[in-house]
Amino acid sequence: MTSANSTTRFHREEPIDLLKEFTICESFAKESSPYAVALEEPRSYGVMVGDFLTGRGLLKEGAVVCELGGGYGSLMRGLLEKYGSLLSRVCMVDLSKGLLHRQRICLKPWLQKVFSVNADAHGIIDALNGLDLVIVNEVMGDLDTLTGLYPVSLDGEAAVVGEYGLEIPGEGPFSLNTGAIRLVEAICRRGIPAFLSEHSCDPVIPADMPWLGQGLALDSFPREIRLHHHSEYTIRFSHLEKVARAFGRKVETGALLDLIPLRKTADLRMIFTMKACGTARQEILLELLDHVREYRWMVIA
Repeated sequence: MTSANSTTRFHREEPIDLLKEFTICESFAKESSPYAVALEEPRSYGVMVGDFLTGRGLLKEGAVVCELGGGYGSLMRGLLEKYGSLLSRVCMVDLSKGLLHRQRICLKPWLQKVFSVNADAHGIIDALNGLDLVIVNEVMGDLDTLTGLYPVSLDGEAAVVGEYGLEIPGEGPFSLNTGAIRLVEAICRRGIPAFLSEHSCDPVIPADMPWLGQGLALDSFPREIRLHHHSEYTIRFSHLEKVARAFGRKVETGALLDLIPLRKTADLRMIFTMKACGTARQEILLELLDHVREYRWMVIA
């Protein structure tokens, strides 16, 4: 039976504790993070994203940036710490009033240029004007996903498969990231550049780390990730690429490890392939590698 997975009520009504789930952003929230042991040079995730965006010309003098679903504000804090002089305004949009409060505390040094909006991403994107960049980091998996679909019956929201010629399994049941697809549509209609990242079900494995593909499905469809009082779904990035290109937008995508400068030491492979957890350091590195290998980034320019 087809159903829709929605996290709207959870994010709007419940207190959110991001420490109950693994996120790349919070893992590298600060340079002093325990996970920084994996990096060539300790940097926060916000700085890493900022370096990546400036390298692609997406952060320019006087930029107005919007982050949808900013969590605790960690990404934006790192971005502002290094690139705050470039940004003229920052808009933080979130369904959770509690998280907006946390973000304002986190971003207190820059509050003169930060404003907050308590809204759903779908409901607000068309109302935001003058944006130079939208950041959607580790959020798309929370957006609506249709589950229990079969190829012979794709109507309603599932008809988006035919609209864009999206690839689907030969038989069901399967799931479809309709919320992520509709958000990309809205971003493309507005002509706004965007940076997206999330767990993927069609991950890209870095050429110099092929062993990270061990036991990982590289061409699958959204799967459920059960978390505290809600479920998220992995994202089929090839679908989002097709949607963006249908609007004539330029798209780049790759492994999130492109942004995260890991120390390419011999022990990383050993720890991952042998699942070595004899020390706290090894345990931290194994947990990080097992999660980050599934993440992808996408830039819509």
